[in-house]
Amino acid sequence: MSATSEGPGPTAGTAPSARRPMVTEGHEMGPSGASATETPDYRAAFRAAALPMAVVDPEGLIVTANEALGALAGTGAAALTAQSAADLVDLAADARAWHAYREVLHGRRSRFHCTRRLKHPDGRALWAEITVVPMPDGRGAAEGGAPGRALLSVADVSDRRELQQRLRHLQMHDPVTRLPNRTLFFERLSAALGPSLPQSRENSRVGLCYLDLDGFKAVNDTLGHRIGDRLLAAVAARLTDCAEQEGAYPAGVPLVARLGGDEFAILVEESTGTEQLTDLARAVLGALQQPFDLAGQRLSVSASIGVVERPVADTSATGLMQAADTTLYWAKADGKARWTLFDPERNAHRMTRQALSSTLRPAVERGEFTIEYQPLVGMADGVVRGVEALVRWNHPQFGMLSPNRFVAIAEEDGSIVQLGRWVLRSACRQARRWQLDHPAKPPLFISVNVAVRQVWDSDLVTDVAEILAETGLDPALLQLELTESAVMGSAGRPLRALQALSDMGVRIAIDDFGTGYSNLAYLSRLPVSVLKLDGAFVRGFRYEDGTHPSPADETIVEAMVELAHRLGLTVTAECVETAGQAERLRRIGCDTGQGWLYSRAVAPERIAELIGTPAPEA
Repeated sequence: MSATSEGPGPTAGTAPSARRPMVTEGHEMGPSGASATETPDYRAAFRAAALPMAVVDPEGLIVTANEALGALAGTGAAALTAQSAADLVDLAADARAWHAYREVLHGRRSRFHCTRRLKHPDGRALWAEITVVPMPDGRGAAEGGAPGRALLSVADVSDRRELQQRLRHLQMHDPVTRLPNRTLFFERLSAALGPSLPQSRENSRVGLCYLDLDGFKAVNDTLGHRIGDRLLAAVAARLTDCAEQEGAYPAGVPLVARLGGDEFAILVEESTGTEQLTDLARAVLGALQQPFDLAGQRLSVSASIGVVERPVADTSATGLMQAADTTLYWAKADGKARWTLFDPERNAHRMTRQALSSTLRPAVERGEFTIEYQPLVGMADGVVRGVEALVRWNHPQFGMLSPNRFVAIAEEDGSIVQLGRWVLRSACRQARRWQLDHPAKPPLFISVNVAVRQVWDSDLVTDVAEILAETGLDPALLQLELTESAVMGSAGRPLRALQALSDMGVRIAIDDFGTGYSNLAYLSRLPVSVLKLDGAFVRGFRYEDGTHPSPADETIVEAMVELAHRLGLTVTAECVETAGQAERLRRIGCDTGQGWLYSRAVAPERIAELIGTPAPEA
């Protein structure tokens, strides 16, 4: 019987075969250390036992062995006398096992137990469970006592080991695709990124292709889960082929795993760089684009793949998977049926967005928002007629943020309702304060932006009515701005809300007009009072800086202004930056203008200085 080593051996000079005391010839000992004249029943039981056993002296040499151990060793029991027990069952190959074994022999440990892979004399491999315990009589060593003899037993546990391996295989593999499952994948990934990597791998890299099938749910819903499972198995086979055929891999064939549903991962250990991973992703896309023939069904699918490749150093399994998941999301958002490489800069922007999202709602409660006001100026006389309220976020980490940094986030998570209500109340209160502070001057109207979600997720009509009653502001001095795409598509509840607000006396303005649906027929049926022309048209009016004006833009603006006036609407031009633009817009007939020519968004105190006077041109 020979043994296969599974670990490092003991230090030099400690091998048990180096120390063999003389055995007294003709003095046969029983299993418990008694002479041949004592306890013959125990000796007979020892020799007849089916369990391979041996009595070992304090130096680790076999005093006597039974026939079962002799058969296991292929030499006979007598031939084992005076041999090293540790050599017989490979205990010296593992430093920790060797030390624990010696502790039992020297009386400093009550039991030793380990498992070894041994080779049977007939050539087959077997797994053996080795147990060493002190002898139970006076010749043995009690724990902490003097060294004595010990009983060594060897149990064949190959069948149990094989069953455990089969159960582990079932536990670690997906039953549909036969691929490694999520548990085995993360086990391999953690090992590839483990902190105890050999020095030779300190500069190694790791790569991951994380993919899912586009529209797989539709296959399950229309053709059933049986066809869906067949499709998954066919996809798994193609992924495995790609992993085996695409390029050379220093660490062997990449691990292909099914993580769940229609999600798969290909782990490349010891990757050679980004190009290797992108080549693999490209090959996978090409392979999956070929139609699948499944039980008479010809199916075509595509996949979106997130690709991550980086040094192993300072990379964690969690961090790698987060990057892969983010990149897969980008591939989906960018149009699907493609691979996308992880971009640290894009991820930093996403992380910033996530940080803003997580703190936006409590920021309203903490009072981190402020409002600045930009004048809306009469084009005919240059007098400030009203102001647009523009919210700013004084973020404790990122500083002062403009609306384009957080309004879209607020709309997504619903906090726009709370924020919008605060802006509306604050702006109305400020407009009323200006009116009371300057009773002899024409009051300024206040224009407030409203998101569509505010109409759907709150009772905007009630909110406006309560705020106007609370602040005492005349409804005619309040203008609510909604984007063209939101207003033009209004129906049902949004349209009823806009009509109720208009009936209340509140003015409704379409913001960024000319960039959305531009459904002019529908425009005549909406309760709208003001069109705000998108700045893209106004920028085509430049003369002073040498930019050639756009005749098309001028023609379009002139037509929209004429149409608006025929419908009884007023027109505000946004992004007026030069005197030439202002003059041309005035001749065309725009009613009010807004832009840096007149003023940037400023604090309420600065607006108070402009009430009733022409706005200074920059």
